[in-house]
Amino acid sequence: MPPPMEAQQLVAWNLRRLRVAKGVSQDDLALSAEIERAYVGYLERGKRNPTVVTLEKLSNALGIHISELFTEPEGDVAPITPLRAGRKKK
Repeated sequence: MPPPMEAQQLVAWNLRRLRVAKGVSQDDLALSAEIERAYVGYLERGKRNPTVVTLEKLSNALGIHISELFTEPEGDVAPITPLRAGRKKK
């Protein structure tokens, strides 16, 4: 079993995983959570340490319980990798 992730990386990994699974763009998540889009990107890359208030906004915007942002991955997981830049085609 791999060692547990640090909290900041764990939040980053879960935030991206949950956002992508729900088919939500960073722009849409930022708008719903009332935060800057660039800040969402920083959080997903583990470059910023969010406040509890920010985590609440993000979890509400994603329709999840805040605790889901702290769920340890099962098995081997790939590290956070960049996604293709740009807006999703509709």
